[in-house]
Amino acid sequence: MYLTNTIEPFAVGYLNANEYEDIEYKIGMGLLNQARYMPITINPKLFFAGEYDFADCGVKSLYAHTIMIDENILKKEIEDYEYIRDELKYIYDNMMPLDGRFVFQNSKDKDEKLLTDMHACWGGDWGGHGNPGYEMFLELGTEGILEKIERYELQNPDKKGFYEGLKCSMYALNILAERYSKLADKMALYEENEKDKKVLFRIADTLKHCPKKTPRDFFEACQMFWLCFMFMGSDSPGRFDQFMIKYYHMSSKEDAEECMHKLWQCFKNTRTWNLCLSGSDAEGNDMTNELSYLVLKVARSYKYNTPNLTMRVHKNTPDKLYEEAIKTFATGIGMPVIYNDECVCPMLESIGITKKDAHDYCMNGCNQIDIMGKSHMGLEDGEVSLIKALEFTLHKGICQISGEKIGLDVGDAKSFKTFDEFFSAYKKEVEYLTDKAVNLSNKAQKIYAKINPNPLRSCLIEGCIEKGRDYKDGGPLYNHGQILAEGIADSADSIAAIKHFIFETKKYKFEELIAALKADFVGYETLYKDFRNYKKFGNDDDYVDDIASEILEHFFKYLMTKKTYRGGIFTGGCSPFNRAANYGEKVKAMPNGKRADDPVIADSIGAVPGEDANGITALINSVLKYNQSIAGSGLVLNLKFNKSIFEKTRGIDAVKSVLKTYFSGGGQQISPSVVSPEELIDAVEHPEKHKDLIIRVGGYSDYFIRLSSGLQQNIIRRTYIEA
Repeated sequence: MYLTNTIEPFAVGYLNANEYEDIEYKIGMGLLNQARYMPITINPKLFFAGEYDFADCGVKSLYAHTIMIDENILKKEIEDYEYIRDELKYIYDNMMPLDGRFVFQNSKDKDEKLLTDMHACWGGDWGGHGNPGYEMFLELGTEGILEKIERYELQNPDKKGFYEGLKCSMYALNILAERYSKLADKMALYEENEKDKKVLFRIADTLKHCPKKTPRDFFEACQMFWLCFMFMGSDSPGRFDQFMIKYYHMSSKEDAEECMHKLWQCFKNTRTWNLCLSGSDAEGNDMTNELSYLVLKVARSYKYNTPNLTMRVHKNTPDKLYEEAIKTFATGIGMPVIYNDECVCPMLESIGITKKDAHDYCMNGCNQIDIMGKSHMGLEDGEVSLIKALEFTLHKGICQISGEKIGLDVGDAKSFKTFDEFFSAYKKEVEYLTDKAVNLSNKAQKIYAKINPNPLRSCLIEGCIEKGRDYKDGGPLYNHGQILAEGIADSADSIAAIKHFIFETKKYKFEELIAALKADFVGYETLYKDFRNYKKFGNDDDYVDDIASEILEHFFKYLMTKKTYRGGIFTGGCSPFNRAANYGEKVKAMPNGKRADDPVIADSIGAVPGEDANGITALINSVLKYNQSIAGSGLVLNLKFNKSIFEKTRGIDAVKSVLKTYFSGGGQQISPSVVSPEELIDAVEHPEKHKDLIIRVGGYSDYFIRLSSGLQQNIIRRTYIEA
């Protein structure tokens, strides 16, 4: 059936494409039709054209998923549009099997579904973020990229359909630019506000030149970037200050600053993800520039919770940049999150990334690590609950929530004669869940590569055009994966108590502990008191800290033995996002004294909230016992500073000292929150008074009153750093 409707432009373009069988070509034709017919609008107050609205479409190409389908919208369209009902039924029947998310979910067996539902592990449920090469896009324009495609098409004559799909995605951007340019010209004729009229004419003129050719000033660079950024789904800008500084210097400072302010509002309106600042080059030179400082200034002037702002530091980072960063997160927005090049870059080099490219890393989504314009590194591929692994170890693989055996039966805990035997069994359980997460992730990667390739991203990721391979199918230069850990400190605290009370002092037996856990400690008050009050990670005590370090290193090293479908290896990190409370809710009573109904578990690589009783120095000393140099993904350390600390010069100096001490000791990342405990407690009781209160959650910042009750309690119980 040849389709003619404009209600579902992407689906029509996709299904009418019949010249080549390659799915990249079909998706490219879908993008082309989407660009022709999707509704567009321009708000001159925001300066830049690029926003569009096709939320009412049942089939759309958006974000990393490539094909996204809303079954309910399609069904409603079939009901409402009688005159094209046959076309819409045809779209429904032929597009529904093409949403990789649905295909993947339907591929899970019962145990895989239960493991995911019980928050033991997951893999592949999310298509992943990406950091396209916007620098290449700005330098070459669509004309230059099309020339590159044609050049490599000659070298790979068997990939004709693939390259045609890539061409279509560039043609789509050109068509979109032409439509916006014409709309801006038309709107300007009727615009009475002189400033808005000027902006509209400027947009119209810019989009006659861009994106075909390279921009001529900062406004044009921002407009060209925004057009492409929005068409790809407003993901992560990446190293914005590095690829835009050239164009910043082409404009007056006043014009560039106004553009940055407007772009920041655009970022807020579209929930943009991660923008990265500064860093070092391969020779260790500092890459901070005027735009780095301007972005920090703009971020603190608006105090938005987005974009997720990150900043890279190293031994040559100027004190001024540290001070500007501290001023920014002192506003309470929880940003910038700070990463340490001295830790991240060597790790990336150890997994085969060149030194030059390793120093071009940026963050994506919340805290995951990517190589700008050169990689598909998962972002993220899955997660494993280390504390759920302990629950399975203690209960012969039986989930204490569902009552079903979905973990590995590593033997009856009562039979373990030595601590080493028990700890070895726990590690086997961790490996079992890791294998499950890896297998799920690779299953999803294969599905996404086969039915949801992404020709638009493939144009802007080095290696794809050259190899004739898609962004999701091994095309990029680097194709590693990232699987995260939850509940590190909870596991260490629990295992330390088991080691002490069961194997060393022999005060209790496993039978008593397991019975107490099943009873949620009711009737076992003395045992509860002993286990609850035993040593906790985060207090600079080698006994428990060494256990935590061994748990995490074992998990990371085991992950690195696993290969991704895309063609790399898996690495690990810890970026709880907003999931910590969800994981806590799916774990019953544990040997660290956690009660069954308590959702609070460790929300980062630090202590369980409230358990670090010996101050910031002790916490840092504990966390630095991890081998952080093997973390290939974001290794989040949440630190919560009391607002009062920033009211004094010595307090600000102390914060800078904390950051530098942590990074000089080998720490990878710090996520700051600045708030007063009284303010958080009042926000729970009177949310209407605190609508603008922002808190660092784990991998991102959000408004406190939007969070679940469990997550709010997790945050309230974090330890404050006082002046």
